[in-house]
Amino acid sequence: MRKLGFNPSIVTLGSLLNGFCRRNRSHEALSLVDTMSKSGYEPNVVIYNTVINGLCKNRGVDDALELLNVMEKKGVRADSVTYNTLVVALCSSGRWSDAARLLREMMKRKLVPNVVFLSALIDRFVKDGNLSEAKNLFREMIRRSVDPNIFTYNSLINGFCIHGRLREARQMFDVMVKNGCSPDVVTYNTLIKGFCKYKRVEDGMKLLCEMGREGDAFT
Repeated sequence: MRKLGFNPSIVTLGSLLNGFCRRNRSHEALSLVDTMSKSGYEPNVVIYNTVINGLCKNRGVDDALELLNVMEKKGVRADSVTYNTLVVALCSSGRWSDAARLLREMMKRKLVPNVVFLSALIDRFVKDGNLSEAKNLFREMIRRSVDPNIFTYNSLINGFCIHGRLREARQMFDVMVKNGCSPDVVTYNTLIKGFCKYKRVEDGMKLLCEMGREGDAFT
C-alpha cells in the first residue's frame, strides 16, 4: 500500500492482522506486526492480543509468549485478555507450571480474572488430573475475594471423587454450603456415585436422604 502512495491506518492494519489470524496465517500476522514496528507504527494491546490469540490457536504458544515479552519491552502492558488467552493455551498444552506462573503474574498486577474464567480453569486442571493446581487456584480465588460458583465446587468435588479422595470431596461440599452456595442435583449425584464406587454405600445413602430433605430430584 505504501508503494502506491497510501499510508494505511492502524485500524486498517488491525483488520489485515485479524484476517490473517482467522485464516490460520498467524505467522504472517506476526511478521506484519514486526514490519509495523519498523515502519513507525505503534501496535496497541488489541493488535498484540489478536496475534497472540491467533498463534495460540495454531499451536504457536512459544511464539505467543515471545510476543508477550516484545510488547512488554515496548511499553505495552498486557491486559486480562492477553493473560487469559495465554493461560488457557498453556493448560491445553499441559504446561501447568508456565500457566500457574502467568496466572500469578496476572493477579500480582491486580488483573483478577472473573469467576467464570477461574472456574473453567479449575475444571481444566481437574480433568487433566492436576488436583494440586486446582486446589491452589481455589484458595487463590478465596484470597482474592472471588466467590466460587456452583460450577467451581462441582468441578472440585468431581475431581476428588474420581481420585478416591472422598474426605476432601465431603469437606468441599460442607464448604460450599457454609459459603451459601446451594448444592444441586449434580453435586449430590457426584458425591453419591463416589461413595458407592469406593464401597461406602452407607455414606451414599445418608447423602441420598439429605438430598431428599432438601427437595432435590434424584436422577
